[in-house]
Amino acid sequence: MQLRDDLLSWGRVHRYPHRALLPGFIDDARGSLAAAVASGVSVLPYGLGRSYGDSCLNEGGTLLVTRSLDRFIAFDPVSGEIECEAGVSVAGILDLLVHRPAEEPRWFLPVTPGTKWVTVGGAIANDVHGKSHHANGCFGAHVQSLSLLRSDGRVLTCSRSENPELFCATVGGLGLTGVIVSARIALMQVPGSNVESEDLRYDDLDAFFQLSEESRADWHYTVAWVDCLARGRGLGRGVFSRARHSGQDVARVPVSQPRFGMPVNAPGFLLNRHSVRAFNLLRWRRTSRTPATALRDFDPVLYPLDAIGAWNRLYGRRGFFQYQCVVPHVEARRNVRALLERVAASGESAFLAVLKVFGERPSPGLLSFPLPGTTLALDLPNRGAATLALMERLDDVVRSAGGRLYPAKDARMSSEDFQRGFPRWKEFRQHVDPAFSSSFWRRVSAAPA
Repeated sequence: MQLRDDLLSWGRVHRYPHRALLPGFIDDARGSLAAAVASGVSVLPYGLGRSYGDSCLNEGGTLLVTRSLDRFIAFDPVSGEIECEAGVSVAGILDLLVHRPAEEPRWFLPVTPGTKWVTVGGAIANDVHGKSHHANGCFGAHVQSLSLLRSDGRVLTCSRSENPELFCATVGGLGLTGVIVSARIALMQVPGSNVESEDLRYDDLDAFFQLSEESRADWHYTVAWVDCLARGRGLGRGVFSRARHSGQDVARVPVSQPRFGMPVNAPGFLLNRHSVRAFNLLRWRRTSRTPATALRDFDPVLYPLDAIGAWNRLYGRRGFFQYQCVVPHVEARRNVRALLERVAASGESAFLAVLKVFGERPSPGLLSFPLPGTTLALDLPNRGAATLALMERLDDVVRSAGGRLYPAKDARMSSEDFQRGFPRWKEFRQHVDPAFSSSFWRRVSAAPA
């Protein structure tokens, strides 16, 4: 066991030293977990640390780091099912799939988040969604089964037919039901891994909703970048991106390494209101209003930020908050408008703001975040009280709309808002392994103030 102070979340707002266990094999994980349980200190699995807040942190406790459990177990090129250990990354799966023999059917992950540097265990534990949610739902909808290591030493097979209640608790369960050690996933057959894509400039929030509806049937991936500093008639303006798989060939960049990197923390003043306003205006104006379809490698379309290694250092030493909420379809335009108005009026600079309309496909997860509606995600530099005050004002809109916040992105949600937004949380609590905990869980499962 090591004492580590470099196991952070992606937002880097919370910084805690942790006892760390780094098993290389499943049997090692069982032994490490037994030792941690014997010490009386709570445990939490930790993958690649891409959760933004404190759901992957365990202040005063132990992190069981799963990234070395990274072996492929089986792949059926006919059925499109893949089985692997939980530390395998999305990048690793994609690298395997795009290098299959040309005569085999082409397969792709049906759901992938905005970065490929997440583990399979993390994707399940956070029930990640992505640009394809309107078509394929969440990651958990495609998990056929998983193996779960509990603190009593048992490894349980969980699926919709075997230990189904524990399966539903583990999907989206934030690592609290045990250590996911392996999983079997159903892939999606595609004509090819390359995509044809379009970027369109649009003028206001109504245009975003119109483009989302027009693109739903024919485009597998849809998302919009939003200029959060635009106000008045331009409120909600941005760039709408859509893509779908193509069988045509295109030269591709290997997924193994970013093309650029941030070796040090950027100065805290870099991302201010004036620099962000200039960037937003430039990005919006340089995109055409007329659709122009381009054939591209999937990597820069699905994972644009992965081109910059350690891009979270752009926010400086104090880190940043990502605020992601979803509001239901009913009155979604009015509520998203209210959210954007509060951001624009706040003086806070949201360098990255993303809008997406979720689909109807349900997830098996008890704590799965998406619901039929519209989601807004904001990256907010940590400026202390002013940033927290803005998020409180956004909470008011989400609360009144009957929406909720995304636990994988959260760093400050109240227990009241969590318990209201996730009404099945008490049912979930019954499946939490008694030896497992997290900073997030202790905060949101407490009695409301």
